[in-house]
Amino acid sequence: MVTNLRKEKALLMFKLAKRKGGCWGGKYERLEYFKRFEPNLNELIKNLANKGLIIIHKKPKYTAISLNNHHKKEIIEFIEKEFPDLKAMIK
Repeated sequence: MVTNLRKEKALLMFKLAKRKGGCWGGKYERLEYFKRFEPNLNELIKNLANKGLIIIHKKPKYTAISLNNHHKKEIIEFIEKEFPDLKAMIK
């Protein structure tokens, strides 16, 4: 299960990194866009936010997330470790 959770985290961060040219820092995506992809979304978001890898933006009508620029290298390395075939796709 732990490996599965790691892969789900990596996949979620990859999707954020690739969406609209990358959701780093000032760019963010609504959380509702990811609910259909991730059955454990709330657990993943909570875990990644606690580690400081993602930033949660609370708006009056929705919640959005983005990747934390301060951990960009760590995030990319984590994704590449879990999915080596995606190595050339993220920057």
